[in-house]
Parts: sequence; C-alpha cells; structure tokens
Amino acid sequence: MPASLVALRRGTISGVSDQWWFCLKHMRVEGEKGCPNKDRLGPYESKEAAEHALQTASERNEAWRKQDKEWEDD
Repeated sequence: MPASLVALRRGTISGVSDQWWFCLKHMRVEGEKGCPNKDRLGPYESKEAAEHALQTASERNEAWRKQDKEWEDD
C-alpha cells in the first residue's frame, strides 16, 4: 500500500499526505492539516527532514551567501 494511504478502522481507505511541514509560529512539525503555508517551511518528504527545517534553511542561506559573494567578486 502506498505511504500516502491509510486503512481506517472500518476497512475503508482515505488519502493522507506523506509530506511534512515545520510551523514557524508554533516551532513544531505538522502534517498536511496544520497552520497556513505562509507560517510554514516545507513540504518535506519525511517527518525527520521537517524536524531539521531550520538547520536546512540556515545551511542553504549560508551556501547562497557564499555564491553571492563569489558572484560579486568576479
């Protein structure tokens, strides 16, 4: 069964997103039904990846700063 499907108690299947977001308002990981996207980072493919959203964003920002500096120095 695909990860995005969950069997319910009555034997029916309901679609559930397998994507995760990090809520900047509450500083926690949320599933599909959470705060508005304007308050979140993501989506991420796993809960674990969403848990590291701030670190990932910081690393990407630093890489972009270095690229900008290299671009400006040329």
